[in-house]
Amino acid sequence: MPTNLAQLLTETASKHGDRPALKLDDNVVTYESLNEGAARVAGLLKERGLQPGDRVGIMLPNVPYFGMVYYGVLRAGGVVVPMNVLLKEREVSFYLSDSGAKQLFAWHDFAAAAEEGAKQSGTEVIIVNPGEFEQLLAGAPREPDDVERDLADTAVILYTSGTTGTPKGAELTHFNMLENCRHGGTELVHVSEQDVIFGALPLFHSFGQTCCLNTGVRAGACLTMIPRFEPGKAMEIIQRDKVTLFDGVPTMYHAMLNYPERERYDVSCLHTCVSGGSAMPVEVMRGFEAAFGCVILEGYGLSESSPVASFNHPGRERKPGSIGTPIRGVEMKVVDDEGNMLPTREVGEIAIRGHNVMKGYWGRPDATAEVLKDGWLLTGDLAWMDEDGYFFIVDRKKEMIIRGGYNVYPREIEEVLYEHPAVLEAAVIGVPDEALGEEVGAAVVLRSGKDADSDDIREFVKDRVAAYKYPRQIWFIDELPKGSTGKILKREISVPHSAAR
Repeated sequence: MPTNLAQLLTETASKHGDRPALKLDDNVVTYESLNEGAARVAGLLKERGLQPGDRVGIMLPNVPYFGMVYYGVLRAGGVVVPMNVLLKEREVSFYLSDSGAKQLFAWHDFAAAAEEGAKQSGTEVIIVNPGEFEQLLAGAPREPDDVERDLADTAVILYTSGTTGTPKGAELTHFNMLENCRHGGTELVHVSEQDVIFGALPLFHSFGQTCCLNTGVRAGACLTMIPRFEPGKAMEIIQRDKVTLFDGVPTMYHAMLNYPERERYDVSCLHTCVSGGSAMPVEVMRGFEAAFGCVILEGYGLSESSPVASFNHPGRERKPGSIGTPIRGVEMKVVDDEGNMLPTREVGEIAIRGHNVMKGYWGRPDATAEVLKDGWLLTGDLAWMDEDGYFFIVDRKKEMIIRGGYNVYPREIEEVLYEHPAVLEAAVIGVPDEALGEEVGAAVVLRSGKDADSDDIREFVKDRVAAYKYPRQIWFIDELPKGSTGKILKREISVPHSAAR
């Protein structure tokens, strides 16, 4: 068995070197070229002093360079720290400082935020600019072999968050990623070298990494990319490249289903669609399947579980509204607040145990202890299980908002709101939205004698956080509801009719 996640590429390149690995419109990268790029990235990093276990940030969109850098870092024995390209300076600085990243590969269009954030953390920035980057790699030594790693060594640190507002880095090991790619990817949906996978999911996210990039590379399939999802462009790519496997979040299916010109495109090549990231509305699922003539298989997971934990398996009964049953090698149960397993149809918290569960949170033993109990990962998601072992999500115990498949952590946005000179108190909550699932909403109490309108506050936050995080819906109230201890009771906050869509 491989001991380094990079060996997925090394082994496939040796067997299918001339096959297309990554595609972006007319730009096609074969497995041989992808492997050569990774070898040069590894050589560049080792030349600059990278040691096994050192962290390296990747702030790239869905372009072929992502694969070269990702596997190059791993080949050199480094740890990948994937970062959203939309992060602002302060967010970049935190990710790099907290992880102690030595280098950051950043896309040229986002160089300003990357360089400013890296300056504060003392991280070296390597700008990825088409043409110039190839020249940089051409002058770098070639690292032909994957550095041997222990399966328990960390391969990827994926930053996630919680109600504290401080992002935490989930340490995913080479074993986590290799096994989840196998049992939650290639073997689960029977991916082969003949498949073409649609790459709209961000590769900096665990869903995109495991189910698109690593799954595709392990199988020798082609991953055709789109840097930013747009329904018309997506269907154009599906038709052009004869996409067979579509991995997406519910908002993508909703957008394609409701695209006015969708009947112009021949998407009959699709044979498998996978949905995750947030709950798939049953009506969207039924409507999409009827319109596109294919089946959507819904799964469940989180960054801390690499991410796939359960799935509506092909060939088994599929229950709409259910996240299915655990994948091979994974156990799931529903527990009460004391950790006791609950009987069927009783609502409790999902707990997960298996090859997919993270090592822990980077440098956060206290936070790790809160969610890892005797080998079980407490997810914060509330669900019940039926008599056949199928799980049904009810709600999230955590306050996280899932906006169009992107996780937004209320506390992080509240911290920024409190920096506004006119804001006395603020609470960020999810507002139901037909297209996105949830929109970010903020109930704001202004300081006495201070004045601000929703546009002013919205722009203030927008300048300080990634574009998908700032609150689109803002309303003002006299005071926030509080309990006897003074804690804000978000469940009692009323969303104005004008904000709810």
